[in-house]
Amino acid sequence: MSEETPGFDEKPEVPADGTPDDDAAEPKAAASSKEEAAAPAGDSAAAQGVQEIALLAQLDQARTALGERTADLQRLQAEYQNYRRRVERDRIAVKEIAVASLLTELLPTLDDIGRAREHGELVGGFKSVAESLETAAAKMGLQQFGKEGEPFDPTIHEALMHSYAPDVTEDTCVAILQPGYRIGERTIRPARVAVAEPQPGAAPKSEAAEGESASDKDADAPDKG
Repeated sequence: MSEETPGFDEKPEVPADGTPDDDAAEPKAAASSKEEAAAPAGDSAAAQGVQEIALLAQLDQARTALGERTADLQRLQAEYQNYRRRVERDRIAVKEIAVASLLTELLPTLDDIGRAREHGELVGGFKSVAESLETAAAKMGLQQFGKEGEPFDPTIHEALMHSYAPDVTEDTCVAILQPGYRIGERTIRPARVAVAEPQPGAAPKSEAAEGESASDKDADAPDKG
């Protein structure tokens, strides 16, 4: 007589609806997988937003740095232009000073040439050399000034002699004792002149002419007596 082994004939318990536990676990696993898939997608969007903010911040920094470098470049360019203008101005000034110094040393020689010309002694080879020297000085910008009869101007004339004359209405240069010289607007030597002033108490020419005209009319008028 065989003994029955307990448990072999027992059937596993089945839920009332007849669905195994494994079938019930499958929807739960699918839901959890969907949640896990949705979670990385949200994290990726947040990370992308942070990255965009960081890029915008870097772009702003780059724009600020570019503006600063541009301003520095413009400032350096302006300083360089000012430096070039200053150097050019100084170069011209040094050249003018050197030329003025050289021509100032030549003025006594030019005075001798002028006196020789006035006395008729500027002849022969001396005349050719003298004219070449005057031409070279003129090319360097030297200009002679001072003429008889022009009004006396203390800024360009130096009065060495004074006199009175009835035929002048203002201080007038009546003789040029030594011509003046200038380079452009710069006077390197004033003209030395003799000045004639109006005679004290003398009426100006216009008033004298009017008085003479009136006396002539009176003389020509018929005697009514």
